[in-house]
Amino acid sequence: MKKSSITIKLFTITSIFFMILLSTTFIFQSLFFEKFYYSEKKHRLIKNVENFKHEYVKINSISLLAKYIYQFEDANNSKMVIITKNGMIKTSNNSISNIPKDRSNEVIFLALDHWLSSEENYFDVLLNKSTISFNFKNPVLNTNNLVVVSPVMTNNSINEIIFVISTLQPVGEAASIMKKYYIYIFIGTLILIAILSLIYSKMISTPLIELNNTATKMANLDFSAKCNIKSNDEIGNLASTLNFLSHNLNKTLSELKYANIKLKQDIEKEKELEKMRKEFIAGVSHELKTPISLIEGYAEGLIDGIVDEKDIEYYLNVIIDESKKMDSLVKDMLDLSRLESGTFMLNLSEFNIYDFINSIYRVHSKNIKDKKLNLNCNIQNKNILVYADEFRIEEVITNLISNAIRYTPKNKNIYINLIDNDDRILIEIENEGANIEENELKYIWNKFYRIDKSRNKDLGGTGLGLAIVKNILELHNSEYGIVNTEKGVKAYFYLNKC
Repeated sequence: MKKSSITIKLFTITSIFFMILLSTTFIFQSLFFEKFYYSEKKHRLIKNVENFKHEYVKINSISLLAKYIYQFEDANNSKMVIITKNGMIKTSNNSISNIPKDRSNEVIFLALDHWLSSEENYFDVLLNKSTISFNFKNPVLNTNNLVVVSPVMTNNSINEIIFVISTLQPVGEAASIMKKYYIYIFIGTLILIAILSLIYSKMISTPLIELNNTATKMANLDFSAKCNIKSNDEIGNLASTLNFLSHNLNKTLSELKYANIKLKQDIEKEKELEKMRKEFIAGVSHELKTPISLIEGYAEGLIDGIVDEKDIEYYLNVIIDESKKMDSLVKDMLDLSRLESGTFMLNLSEFNIYDFINSIYRVHSKNIKDKKLNLNCNIQNKNILVYADEFRIEEVITNLISNAIRYTPKNKNIYINLIDNDDRILIEIENEGANIEENELKYIWNKFYRIDKSRNKDLGGTGLGLAIVKNILELHNSEYGIVNTEKGVKAYFYLNKC
């Protein structure tokens, strides 16, 4: 079913309402205006007659009476005569005169004759001593007139009678003209109503249509559209509320999308961690199985006495070496567990970083020479003091140098750079050799992860070294990383200077 536009609805309803109002006014004016006018005129004329009677009894001058009669007739658009209770016309309390029956006074005599001939109206005044009014139609001119007859009382008896007649012709003419006038007014008002209704409906419907369009887009999860309604009213408040709701929904939806992406990433990460755990277990099992097997085999050889006396020392050295490897693996696992516990406290102190690196180099100098590697040091300042946990930074540098030695081919170079950066010191350890695959760079800091999936015994390692380095550097709030270079691979980290 086709929906009607709200503009058309508002225009139609508004137009009908004003048309009904205008039509009702026109009909009421046509039907009841003359009756209302007659009622008001009769009431006012009777009241004015009563006021005149009150002043009339005080007048004793013909000229003054003539003045009052003239003022009354002018104010009420009427004619007045004062008659005795026997029907004789007089103009004062003491004299009686005949008023000339010219055309202007003809109607009052016709009305007077009509009253005198009407026994009911005549005796209402004489017997009931009350003021009466009636409608008199001029038989000559065919015009309507209002007649008021009121007795003047003296000692509770009728002394004289005031007879007043006022024409009703102006109201009839006015009503006739007003009917024609109202036709033009009606047509003009209809046009005006149509224009105003259209403007009014547009004023109301345009913002409502905009609100509806915005709400429709919101229902389709499109929160880009905004209501540009600035009016300081309920519609303006609704637009502001809708914009606020759109903003919040968009924000919430974005957060949900981000949370969903994060959840997927966490699931993938968990899968990767699970994979690394399995690899780690396999690696640990392999690393433990080999020394355990060697220790068991060489120990059984010693127990069974199948070893020559000259080989006993060799057997014992193998057992000791493999025990040390097992001990190193267990220590690394325990060390990493403490670092990740969240309760580990650093033992911070001041020390010379150049002397510190030099002492670590001396420890590894034999391994460097055995592999025929070249060490190049670039130290800008040999008197730099840093504030850090000396023992843990030794672990960091030892792990990084060990990795550099492990993955540098024979006759290649290792570079150690110490760069002074204002309030920080940058330490770089770079080795020549193959780059790390770009998709593996983000995983190398994870525990259990090893770049060498074949677990080459010559390379060694358990995949825990860099995880330990990461946790130590994060406890120091240090910036760190590993990047590929043109020469090979470079590890770096910052320490705060004293």
